[in-house]
Amino acid sequence: MTRLLTAVSAAALLFVAGNAAAQDFRALARTDLQAAHDALQANHPAAAIPGAAGDTFRSWIDAGLADAQGRVGQVNSGDAHAYLMRYYAGGFRDSNIAITPTYDGLGPYFGTSWPGIATGWRNGRYEVTYVKQGVRNAPRVGDIVVSCNLTPIEEYAREKLDKWEGNLDTEAGRVTSAPYLLWNRNNPFAAGTPSTCEFQRGERGRPRQTDLRPVPLVAGDLEAAYRATVYMPGATPLNIETVNGRPWVHVHSFADSAGWDAFNALVEGQAAALRGPQGFVLDLRAARGSSAYTSTARGYGLANRIWTPEFTVSRQPAAGEITYRATAGNRQWYADTLGRMQADPRFVQESAPVIEQTQAIVAAFDAAIAAGQQTFTLPGRAAVADTGAANPVQGPVVVLVDAGCSGGCLDTLDLLTKLPNVRIAGSTTATDSIFIEPTVQRLPSNYSDLSYGHKAWTSRQRANNQPFTPAQGLVYTGNPADETAVRTWVGTLFGG
Repeated sequence: MTRLLTAVSAAALLFVAGNAAAQDFRALARTDLQAAHDALQANHPAAAIPGAAGDTFRSWIDAGLADAQGRVGQVNSGDAHAYLMRYYAGGFRDSNIAITPTYDGLGPYFGTSWPGIATGWRNGRYEVTYVKQGVRNAPRVGDIVVSCNLTPIEEYAREKLDKWEGNLDTEAGRVTSAPYLLWNRNNPFAAGTPSTCEFQRGERGRPRQTDLRPVPLVAGDLEAAYRATVYMPGATPLNIETVNGRPWVHVHSFADSAGWDAFNALVEGQAAALRGPQGFVLDLRAARGSSAYTSTARGYGLANRIWTPEFTVSRQPAAGEITYRATAGNRQWYADTLGRMQADPRFVQESAPVIEQTQAIVAAFDAAIAAGQQTFTLPGRAAVADTGAANPVQGPVVVLVDAGCSGGCLDTLDLLTKLPNVRIAGSTTATDSIFIEPTVQRLPSNYSDLSYGHKAWTSRQRANNQPFTPAQGLVYTGNPADETAVRTWVGTLFGG
C-alpha cells in the first residue's frame, strides 16, 4: 500500500507522543534490552543445546547486551528504540529471534531523506538499480558502488545495514537491505545519506567520485525505488493464472490472512490442469508470513492438493527428534496453545492428532520439570514407507524462489525437493534456524514484542541457517523486479 512517507513517520511519532508523553526512551531501551536478555537466557533452547548454533547464541547473549546497552545514550525517539532492539536481536544470527515494534512504524518503504538513488545486491556487489528522474550528476543504473564517505563499500554497508536492516552474513539479508544503502531511515546509530560515493561504470571503469545531495521526498518515491530493486508481490498473494500455456501458481504469503480457504478451493478446482503434461510454475517468491499454529501446514496442504497425500506422505521429511528446554515459561506456551486449539471448533474437527500431541508435550514438560531436567527430547513423526502411489503430476515443475522465501516456505521446499521432476529456480532463499515455533512476549515498554523459537529441531536434515540455492542453469541473474523478463526466462526452463 502506498503511503506518504512523512505521514508514516508522523503516525509513529504521534503514537509515541500520545502513549509515552515525557517518556525516557533511554530508560525504556535499557529495561527492554535487559528483559529480552533475561527471557532468552531463561527459556531459549540454544542456551542448553551443544553445537555451533548454540555457540553463536551463547557468544552474543551477554556480549550483545553489553554492546547494545553501550549505545543506549543515542536513543532519542521511538525509531531509535526500535532500531536498538532490532540490533540486539539481529546479533544472534537467528532468523527466529526478533524484537519488533508493536506499532506501525518503519515499513519497507520508509525513509526521512534520500539522494534519489537506490542500490541492489547484484552478483556479489552493490549496484545502482534506480535513479529518480531529474537527479543531476547521478550515476547510471548498473554502476557499481565502490565506496561512500571515503569508506570501502563493504565496511560502509556493514556499519550502515548489518543487524540494523538485515543479516549481511546471508545472501537474503544483503538483497532485502541493499536499497537502504544510501537512504536515511532515521537510524541514529548509523550514517544517514552519504555526502559522496564512488561509482564504477563497467567492469574496468575508473571509479568516479560523485557528490550526493538529498532530494525532496514525494509520496511513492521510495516504494517505486524499492520495487524496482527487490521483488515485491501485489495485493493478491495467492492466485493461479495461465502464463505461456501453463498454470502459474502464486504463493507469496504463508500468513493466515492471505485467503487460504478460497485459494485451496481454486487449487482443487484446477488440479487436473496442474497435473497435465505441460507442467506448471509454483511461484514462492516473497513467501513469508506466520500462522497461528504452523505455516508449514499451509505448504504441505498445497502439495497434498496437487500431488495427493498418498504420494507425498512417504516423501515428507521425517521430523526426527525435537529437544525442548524444560522451563515453566516454555511449558506455559504449550499450555496456552493447547487451550486455543481446544477452543477452536474447526481445529478440533480437523486436527485432533495435533491436539493429542500437544497434550503429550505438556505432560512431558511437567515430568521433566518435576525431575529437575534442563532439557528433554521427544521423537517426532517417523519416516513413512513408500505407499507405491503413482505420481499424479505428469509434467515438469519449476519452483521459483528468492530472498523473500522464509519460514514455512523453506519447510515446504524440504518436501518439494523430494518430489520427482521438481526443480528449484530463481535466487538464493532466506535462511532459517533450527530453533523453531515462536514464543511471543511483550516487553516492559509496551512498544516491542520479543519472539524466539522455543524448541530445537536438532535432527533436521537441512543444517542451521542453510538456505536453498538453485543449481547451475537455474539461477536467475537478471533484474528480479522485471516481471516480463522473469517470465520469459522461466519459459526457457520448459524448453520454450
